[in-house]
Amino acid sequence: MDDIYQPPQSDVEQHSAAGYQFAGFWVRLVATLVDTLLMMIVTYPMLAAIYGFDYFTGGAAVSGFWDILFSYVLPAVVVIMFWLYKSATPGKMLLGLKVISQKDGQGLSVGQSIGRYFAYYLSTIPLMLGFIWIAIDENKQGFHDKLAKTYVVKAKP
Repeated sequence: MDDIYQPPQSDVEQHSAAGYQFAGFWVRLVATLVDTLLMMIVTYPMLAAIYGFDYFTGGAAVSGFWDILFSYVLPAVVVIMFWLYKSATPGKMLLGLKVISQKDGQGLSVGQSIGRYFAYYLSTIPLMLGFIWIAIDENKQGFHDKLAKTYVVKAKP
């Protein structure tokens, strides 16, 4: 009976054998900080021009149409487009990382990219645990990676 059973094959083993090295928590955190800084450099001047500098000290959660567009829609579109066309955001590219599909080690599909972006919000609940999980997961996956079936790896030269 033991000869019949075959354990399932893992995508992780295949990708590890292909030479991928998973990117850890700290390098991904630095990449995210770089991306955040770049997005702030682009969006803050536009928001200040539209709403004035009181926008940054006001307590309103949302200040209007342009706030939604520049604070939520634009970042989502930009990040998803970078994943689709470069397999990495500027911060990840700077640090030699890329986001790949767990299925085949290739770039992400449109659905994976959109799902991964919105899964970021789930990774913040509770207490950013979905991001902290990267530090302890054997494949260095956060909740958003697991949900979208992606890995963040060091790019091959």
